[in-house]
Amino acid sequence: MIKTGIIEGAGFTGGELIRLLLNHPDVHLIFITGRGNSGQYIHEVHRGLYGETDLKFAAEPQLDKIDLLFLCTDVEESRQFMQSTEIPEKLKVIDLSREYRLNKGDGENDFIYGLPELNRRAICKSRFVANPGNFATCITLGLLPLAKNLMLGDDIYVHAIIGSTGTGHKASSMTHFSWRNDNVSIYKPFTHQHLPEIREALAQLQSSFRSAIHFVPYRGNFTRGIFCTIMVKNKTAVEELNQLYTDYYAEDSFTHITPDNIDLKQVVNTNKCLIHLEKHGDMLLITSCIDNLLKGSSGQAVHNMNLLFNLEETTGLNLKATAY
Repeated sequence: MIKTGIIEGAGFTGGELIRLLLNHPDVHLIFITGRGNSGQYIHEVHRGLYGETDLKFAAEPQLDKIDLLFLCTDVEESRQFMQSTEIPEKLKVIDLSREYRLNKGDGENDFIYGLPELNRRAICKSRFVANPGNFATCITLGLLPLAKNLMLGDDIYVHAIIGSTGTGHKASSMTHFSWRNDNVSIYKPFTHQHLPEIREALAQLQSSFRSAIHFVPYRGNFTRGIFCTIMVKNKTAVEELNQLYTDYYAEDSFTHITPDNIDLKQVVNTNKCLIHLEKHGDMLLITSCIDNLLKGSSGQAVHNMNLLFNLEETTGLNLKATAY
């Protein structure tokens, strides 16, 4: 059994991660810390877990008792933790914040970018994994086969809408039901924090990639999921493009190319990414969708755990979509 612990497990991603680990056949969850929640039962914060665990939030981590640590900390707190804590020599770490996703050239970053469809072999051999961002996952998966075939030469236009869980567990005026319901709004147009990791991931496969990515994110009036449309010029026939995408993802268990238009409900509550391609003249339309809390966060973290410990990668992740 893989003995695991979670730092700061009181948020949305922490709650989803706890649910997955409690139901994983090869995991024993040892501790969960949560700022301000020490001593509380897990189900008092994550009420959907009532009856599934008697664990309480711990005051301090017990790193000497685990094989793998998940960091569900805010940005910058992960680095502070790693620098101020003595990490046992054999302990593996998966960081769900964005602190270690980029190669900053500072000599301290031994983390592998944890997108399995890009870095599967490196993840399997690594000790530290930086889990990708949710928008970054959805958008990058829509573009990787083009980068692999050196087809990213023109500007890329992206529109993507995310559910309310994408803004985190802390309440704000933007997450209040009265404001979010029956409403759509944009935020951080052209400046979203996931753009650098998207660019870096694509450049791994196409070092000449210099194109602009014009990304406009939307807040949606639903709870979970990301629905993304990507537009880029491409003169290749759609039949050939579908084959390129199918070939690229042939060994990937969770990313699928479909000939039909896709719906968000096909992926909500699963670790899947669905991709659909259309051609309109010389414009390629790529539609990609994921569950932001699973494939975009905690599900992908468990996928990375499976790779780190040489498990079949779908273990604990054969989840049921919300069809209705």
